[in-house]
Amino acid sequence: MTIKTLSSAVAVTALLAFPAFAEVDFSGETVEWVIPFSETGGSAKWANFFAPLLSEQLPGNPTVVVKFMPGAGSTKGANWFQEQEHEDGTLLFGTSGSTQFPFLLGDPRVRYEYADWTPVMASGTGGVAYLNPKDGAKFDGSANALQDIDFIYGSQGATRLDLVPLLAWEMLGMNVEPVFGIKGRGDGRLMFERGEATIDYQTSSGYLGASADLVANGQAVPMMTWGALDEDGNIVRDPTFPDIPTFKEVCEATDGCETSGEAWDAWKAFFVAGFPVQKIAFLPAGTPDDVRDAYVAAFEAVRSADGFSELAAKQVGKYPVFVGEGAARATVAGTTVSDEAKAFVQNWLQEAYGVSLN
Repeated sequence: MTIKTLSSAVAVTALLAFPAFAEVDFSGETVEWVIPFSETGGSAKWANFFAPLLSEQLPGNPTVVVKFMPGAGSTKGANWFQEQEHEDGTLLFGTSGSTQFPFLLGDPRVRYEYADWTPVMASGTGGVAYLNPKDGAKFDGSANALQDIDFIYGSQGATRLDLVPLLAWEMLGMNVEPVFGIKGRGDGRLMFERGEATIDYQTSSGYLGASADLVANGQAVPMMTWGALDEDGNIVRDPTFPDIPTFKEVCEATDGCETSGEAWDAWKAFFVAGFPVQKIAFLPAGTPDDVRDAYVAAFEAVRSADGFSELAAKQVGKYPVFVGEGAARATVAGTTVSDEAKAFVQNWLQEAYGVSLN
C-alpha cells in the first residue's frame, strides 16, 4: 500500500530544508534495507511498511528491497553492518531494541558502535503480552492467580528486547521459563500458536499483524502492554491499545510487585531505551551529507504525507516518527541508560539465567 498525495507546502518545505535533495539521483538503483532478524517479526513488518513509501520519495524512485540477516539476536547483522562503508547510498540498516540492549549491557559479542552510523529515521513502538485461553481466564487485572502456573516462553535471549517482558513477569511473581534461541519474535508467536509456548509478547507491529487475530479467534487473551510515555516521562496507556492495561497497572494490582525501587527503576530505564525509540534506520559510516539529506527529506515527506498517520496506526501503531536531527537525538536516548540500571540488570541476568556480561 502506498501514499502519493503530498501537499505542495510540504513538498516546498522539504526542498528548501534539504537543498542537496535534488542533487542525488537513485534512478534505476535498488536500495537494500537490511534487517537483522527473521522475516516473521515486528521489525520485518516495520521495514516492509516503510519501504514502498520511501521508494516513492527518494529521488529517482529506486526499488527498496527488505532483506533479512538473522542471527545471535541481531548482533550478527549489526556486526556485519559495522564493517560496511558508504559506496553509493543504496544500503540501509534497521535496528530494534534487541540490537540496542546488547550494546547497552556490554555483551561481548557486540562489535558495533552506534556513534559510527548515520541515523535518518527512528520510530517508537509498544508491546503486548498475552496468555493462552486457559490461563487467560484466570487473569483479573492482577497476576495473583497466575503466580502458581509454570509458563513457557519462546525467547531471542535475555539480553535482547525480551529483557523487558522477562523482568516484568519476574517482578509480578510469575514463573516463566524461556526457551532461548529463536531468531525473531514472530518465531515466538509461532511457538505460541503451536502450543509449544503458553505466554508470548509482540511489539505493536507484530501484534497488529498477526497476534490480534489470535485474540479475535479466541486463541489468546491480552494481559498487558508496556505502556507509553507522556510529556513528563510518566507511563500511561499505549495509544494503540488504550483498552489494555499497562504493566504498571498490573504491577500495582499484584501482591508483592512494586512500582518504585531498584527493580522498577531498572525496568523502566530499559523500557524507555527499548520502546519509545524502538526502531532506527541507519546509513553506513562515511555517508556524505547530500545522501543523508536525501534520505532525511524522503522520510520527512513520508511522515508528512496525507493519510500517513491513519495508515501507520493500522500497520505499525500510533507512535511518533523522528527524522534527521530528531532521529539523532532519539538514537542517543535509545542507546543510553544509567550506570545503576545497567548494574542492576547485569546482576539480575547473572542470578536468573547465569548470563555474565562483566
